[in-house]
Amino acid sequence: MTISRRQFVSGVAGAGFASLAAPNLAFAQGAGPIRIGLLAAKTGPLASGGIDMELALTMFLKERDSTLAGRKVELISADTAGVPATARTKAQELVEKNNVHCIIGPLAAFEALAIADYLTEKEIPTLGVAAAEDMTQRHPSPWFARVSSTSSQCAYPLAEYSVKELKYKKIVTIGDDFAYGHEMCGGFQRVFEDNGGKIIQKIFTPLATPDYGSYVAQVKSADAIFLATAGSNGFRFLRQFIEYGLKDKMAVIGGMTALDESVLRNMGDEALGIVTTSWYSAELDNPANKIFAPAFRKQFKYDPGYYAASTYVSGEVLEAALKATKANVEDKKGLMTAIRGSTVNTVRGTIKFDEFGDAIGDVYIRKVTRSDGRLVNSVIKDYPNVSQFWTYDKAEFLKNPVYSRDFPPAKNLEP
Repeated sequence: MTISRRQFVSGVAGAGFASLAAPNLAFAQGAGPIRIGLLAAKTGPLASGGIDMELALTMFLKERDSTLAGRKVELISADTAGVPATARTKAQELVEKNNVHCIIGPLAAFEALAIADYLTEKEIPTLGVAAAEDMTQRHPSPWFARVSSTSSQCAYPLAEYSVKELKYKKIVTIGDDFAYGHEMCGGFQRVFEDNGGKIIQKIFTPLATPDYGSYVAQVKSADAIFLATAGSNGFRFLRQFIEYGLKDKMAVIGGMTALDESVLRNMGDEALGIVTTSWYSAELDNPANKIFAPAFRKQFKYDPGYYAASTYVSGEVLEAALKATKANVEDKKGLMTAIRGSTVNTVRGTIKFDEFGDAIGDVYIRKVTRSDGRLVNSVIKDYPNVSQFWTYDKAEFLKNPVYSRDFPPAKNLEP
């Protein structure tokens, strides 16, 4: 399925806080619970990620007795099913029926694009998980902050690493056929080719692909194949890739969700040695994660990954902003300003936000290894303070189209 971002992103370019509503000065401590809306795909092909999002955010609030900055919190969760129209309907219900003060989520890029204009119109502070690039680039909203990364933000370091340290010269990319897959492959291609490599083939597959056999059969000979997949798609593709005997002929590398911890728990030795990139790993050695990851594993019997960490980090950022504003969620502008102005030590490391609301933080190159009998994403290199613009000039970057199936142009494809 191919979703056009232009269908959904409109009327928000150049939006600023000048037009925002005045703060509610009548706020008083104890005026009622803070209502947080969670948009998560708990059914459909992205369900494993959406379920992890809810588990982690529920865990975060339970650890704090459902109280943030001295004020009780009510979590209202809505299942988007990974469908743009459903995401919009559920967002409307959260805002107009449940009167939420802020929203966390949704998961998929096309879902986020479907609700961007609505949440901006309604002035709802939103902590985003989805990686849709233009929400913090050409069509930014002052009511949106992304705690994860853009689709390509983690692909940039892996592309450089692939050329400079893995010495790959030719790579095939395969991604899910929607904004997330397009943008991740586009960013990877740009940096890989800027460093002298060549993308010789680009393959895009429907999000709900039942059988990858026909796509595996098309893969050309290269040094490696880059997986830009979400949910369980990376796992299912890899299984058939191995069945065709290709893993012995070319390396496999992946984007931030290709071999997420939620996927690794269903895999075996076939995953060992695969290199991926992400802003998180359950193996991160920082104070917050040394508490979070073991606690999540103890409760749910597997490691947290991208999806779980994204909502847990959202909770950490929201808590910091609530403390700064004395939990005055009725002052929406003040809350959003506090979110974007925060620097927070989280389970992913320290993050801050750029002027467009996108997180700046470390990106990790990881390799699948075994630890205590389970597969883990061991960190082998840390790229500090990676921004959504990588090393490119911001103004020049924004003059280009958003990454897509056709941008950047593929000049090195082999027949």
